[in-house]
Amino acid sequence: MANIIITGSSRGIGFEMAKLFANDGHQVLALSRNDKPILALNHPNITTFPFDLSSSRDLEILHDFITTTWEQVDVLINNAGMLLNKPFLEISDQEFEAVYRVNVFGVASVTKTVLPRMHKSGHVVTISSMGGVQGSLKFPGLAAYSSSKAAVITLTELWAEEFKEKGPSFNVLALGAVQTEMLEEAFPGYQAPNTALEMATYIKEFSLTGNKFYNGKLLQVSSSTP
Repeated sequence: MANIIITGSSRGIGFEMAKLFANDGHQVLALSRNDKPILALNHPNITTFPFDLSSSRDLEILHDFITTTWEQVDVLINNAGMLLNKPFLEISDQEFEAVYRVNVFGVASVTKTVLPRMHKSGHVVTISSMGGVQGSLKFPGLAAYSSSKAAVITLTELWAEEFKEKGPSFNVLALGAVQTEMLEEAFPGYQAPNTALEMATYIKEFSLTGNKFYNGKLLQVSSSTP
């Protein structure tokens, strides 16, 4: 059984993944600013505490946990994200920075904290978006969100190159629309083709086996074109 860290676990895909991994017997550290939904599960295989990716203190708590409790981390899933749907000229500097603080800087900080506890066989999976893929269909209002998701695609490629000798493996999944609370908040009334549970099931299996076939790769998990 593996030791799994999932960020953004209070709802949507992250919440469903935490349950799926734990029900299969894996040890899960489920991280989110709001830990109440995970605590309510009262699952013996899930550990949680309030966690803000942008907090240096919370990153220290994460470091202390994995250093004292787990000998190693097998899978890190950078799932936490912030979606802002707002015309570019109306986005304040503070709002733009907030999106990057979660979607880029937070991803980098968590990964940097966890990497020393990962072996060559480990797998870092970062969740991006089809909106961040060059040449894909773009939507007005997503300048901050989609550009931040493009950044972690390149970041993943760079990590794979830098750590290719000693590991772990790094891959990034660009997701199409998934019916989550975050999507509903940004696009009220829109119906996505996939549920959070369906996507969580796919990501769970990929995180456990995908590093046998891929490293430094972007995989587009979407049935739409382009």
